Amino acid sequence: MSKSSHGLLKVNGTAAPKFTSVRNLFERNMNTAAEKNAQLCVYIGQEKVIDLWTSGPDQDFGPDTLVNIFSSGKSLESIAIAALFGQGLIQYDQPIATYWPEFSQNGKADLTVAQLMRHEAGLVAFDVSIKPQDLLRQSIKDNRVGEIIERQTPRYPSGVAGQREYHAVTRGWIVNELFRRLDPSNRTIGEYVSQALNGPLQADAVIGVEQPQLDSVNPVFPLNVGFHLRQTCRPAFLGRPVQHNFFQLAGNLVGILPNFRRGTARGAPSPIKGLTLDLFNDPSLVMGETPSANTHASARGMAKIAATLANGGQWQGVEILSPSAWQALHANPKDAAMGFKTTFTQGGIAKFSTPTNGSSRLERALNQGREGFYGWMGLGGSIFQWHPEKQIGFSFVPTSLHVLDLVNERAKTYQKEVLNCLDATH
Repeated sequence: MSKSSHGLLKVNGTAAPKFTSVRNLFERNMNTAAEKNAQLCVYIGQEKVIDLWTSGPDQDFGPDTLVNIFSSGKSLESIAIAALFGQGLIQYDQPIATYWPEFSQNGKADLTVAQLMRHEAGLVAFDVSIKPQDLLRQSIKDNRVGEIIERQTPRYPSGVAGQREYHAVTRGWIVNELFRRLDPSNRTIGEYVSQALNGPLQADAVIGVEQPQLDSVNPVFPLNVGFHLRQTCRPAFLGRPVQHNFFQLAGNLVGILPNFRRGTARGAPSPIKGLTLDLFNDPSLVMGETPSANTHASARGMAKIAATLANGGQWQGVEILSPSAWQALHANPKDAAMGFKTTFTQGGIAKFSTPTNGSSRLERALNQGREGFYGWMGLGGSIFQWHPEKQIGFSFVPTSLHVLDLVNERAKTYQKEVLNCLDATH
């Protein structure tokens, strides 16, 4: 039985002997960190080598419990677009308006699919807050979100078209509208994930939770910001329950806050009407499709999808991406500033590489310890990433959101240890 700052947590599950140090790290973190529940699952090749989760004495939380993974879901929308590419239905270098003519209004005629996927579309914020009921699947098919997107005008931080700015919520809505117009069955991304990924792979990832599934969803709990800041003053050897000390955290915040102040979302309406972090636990939002910020999944499910990508889009006879689609998803990585330097492929997934000598602290924090991985991460802690060279499928899904851990270094400790274990055997 492990004791966390939120009560007693028992670590369950298995880890292959080669990865005992990862299990030890997970148990230690669950004992000392500000955690409620968490899941960690890792595949090497097609073998599940780590499958761990926590459960408290009064908590119904298991390895298949669904949790909001926030922006980790962005990689699912990238997979969906890559699947269209594999069918010859879309090209990344073509304007979105080629496939969705109404999108061309108000200066958007030349925006390409790749620009959207790389967060370079200038559509970080809309001119109206979208109502949760308009995000329900039928409302999306009735074009309630689509007609809002069609009238938007791109805006860039310095007025220069093509600049990268993080489309935290809106990218998924735009991608969903593009996808459903091109999919031969006119499915939403939520329907695609259910039918093309979950079914064949027997993986748990849901965009738009239906009423019968609501009981399978565990709420998320934002870590109190004041508590988080106070705990950064404790030294690590005294069991600091958060990843950073005060100076590390301050360095990260100083590096990124000026860019937020210059961002185009400043002064714009909230993306979703009444949006707070608590709203993400409300069925009114849980049941809607916001692929970039409202995917509910288990680490088991996401790790299996990640393992499929780490193996070229194939899994035990199941093909979720053709070889050409897999290559296109990972192709043409482009560096650009997004508060700090990021590298995104034309398919909209991040590529993590060894930082250069001149890299900023945030760039090192983003990359060091996860070199060779692709994918992205979610607000507060989740990770959904894969490593093609070493064939690693990795996922970490917590219910405690450490929102000040900007690039999810808390989960990166597990990625780094997995890499260490593999390197030790060669």
